[in-house]
Amino acid sequence: MYYTKETILFLNGKFIKAVDAHTDLYSQTLHYGFGAFEGIRAYQTQNGTKIFKAYEHFERLRKSCALVGIPFQYETEELTQIAYQLLERNNLSDSYIRPLVYCGPNMTLTQPQDVFLMMCAWEWDKYHGDKQLKLCVSSYQRPNPNSLKMEAKVTGHYVNSILATSEAKVRGYDEALMLDMEGNVAEAPGANIFIEKNGVLYTPPLGHILPGITRQTVINICRELDIPVKERPIKPEELDSADSAFLCGTAAEIAGIESIDAKPFKKEWYESLGATVQEAYKCQVLEKSFSYVII
Repeated sequence: MYYTKETILFLNGKFIKAVDAHTDLYSQTLHYGFGAFEGIRAYQTQNGTKIFKAYEHFERLRKSCALVGIPFQYETEELTQIAYQLLERNNLSDSYIRPLVYCGPNMTLTQPQDVFLMMCAWEWDKYHGDKQLKLCVSSYQRPNPNSLKMEAKVTGHYVNSILATSEAKVRGYDEALMLDMEGNVAEAPGANIFIEKNGVLYTPPLGHILPGITRQTVINICRELDIPVKERPIKPEELDSADSAFLCGTAAEIAGIESIDAKPFKKEWYESLGATVQEAYKCQVLEKSFSYVII
């Protein structure tokens, strides 16, 4: 359950109880998936409750709207203030925040006139928990970037993600790994991927994937720790010779991968570069110091 009868959310300029919130059933977002959203985490740090990468997330929300032509008037600072007020009103610290920009009633395939903002929050553990994941290569591909704005976090894009994850679950796996239209490794339905080989981390380049904020955080961590990281196309057959791999995303955080298509990786997770990145990421979101020694 994401809310109780006491849960407060923000809707169109007001903080109201979630049970009192209503939406128009003729909404263009409901009918056509034309809306934008973000997934953001807040953490109880040594310095109080902090929203991790709030600026980056709300800037991306605004950019997503601009890319697909959804008029959205809120500024980043205003959105950040609303998010902190939301946490305070619900007495939340470690939590997940979901802002959603949705459109008013419009049965035509044209730019909306009325646009609204909803923001809610709830306690949510890591999306995949702490276990090492078993992935399968999905029969569903990431969409052609000439057909959609892949860099926009749009609600309708996630039909593709639901199909891929559902297929993986039916096949007995934890999650899917999707390829792009060129047959290269793209990403998981809700997370980016890194693979390790011979002391280097590799990740697919931008273009066919969502430019994840956690993905960029991982790249920054690697630079700080002098861990080599390269962005380049990755062929599926390269996964067979990789030493380890992990997913990263706001909801998933850093999630180690045990196997892909039932083929385990060579390294134990605790020995991998991903495990080091995982610990460094945890320290960063909790605002703790982290030391790393290359042996």
